[in-house]
Amino acid sequence: MKPKVKICCISSVEEAQLAIRHGASALGLVGKMPSGPGMIEDSLILEIQESVPPPVSTFLLTSETNALEVINHHKKVRTSVIQLVDALENSEYHLIREHLPGIKLVQVIHVIDEDSVREAIESAPHVDALLLDSGNPKLAVKVLGGTGNIHDWNLSRTIRESVKIPVFLAGGLKVENVREAVEKVQPFGLDLCSSVRSNGKLDEKKLEAFFAELEKI
Repeated sequence: MKPKVKICCISSVEEAQLAIRHGASALGLVGKMPSGPGMIEDSLILEIQESVPPPVSTFLLTSETNALEVINHHKKVRTSVIQLVDALENSEYHLIREHLPGIKLVQVIHVIDEDSVREAIESAPHVDALLLDSGNPKLAVKVLGGTGNIHDWNLSRTIRESVKIPVFLAGGLKVENVREAVEKVQPFGLDLCSSVRSNGKLDEKKLEAFFAELEKI
């Protein structure tokens, strides 16, 4: 099955429509982060998600780690999915489920070492999907995505084989390596940001090239 594609760091209604026209199944809308690209105001996240047709998922990327703060953040933007880019305090996923029924939860796992595999397996029963990225939440200033760096795809494959929910692959994916990434990890979906941008803006030619390469798989 050809993987779905999520285009992240969407910064305007126009970028959202451009991504959708080229085949994006989901859009990533980045809230306040300690570092990284693509951050936009909650008011703009709301405006963009309201412009998106129902078949396309809208992901709120939130760096909040307290369940009630996650809930409050989502209530401002009302996306169809919450992407938790950091570990949730006390694994209180049930609180989010209770307050936001029908909203899908995606937990980001920053693939660093074997501990990341354990973290993924422990998180999987509580969420609807995992997203495997190349950040590092252990740094003094947390890096929670948008690095453009590749991580160890062997670990990602191990995670994908160890859980029963869909897995998205992120981190440094581009035209030149997407075929290898898909063959090695066999993810449900792919997540892109920097590789389809030029000077910070979504680049139509790069989108075309990426989706054309994906069609060959």
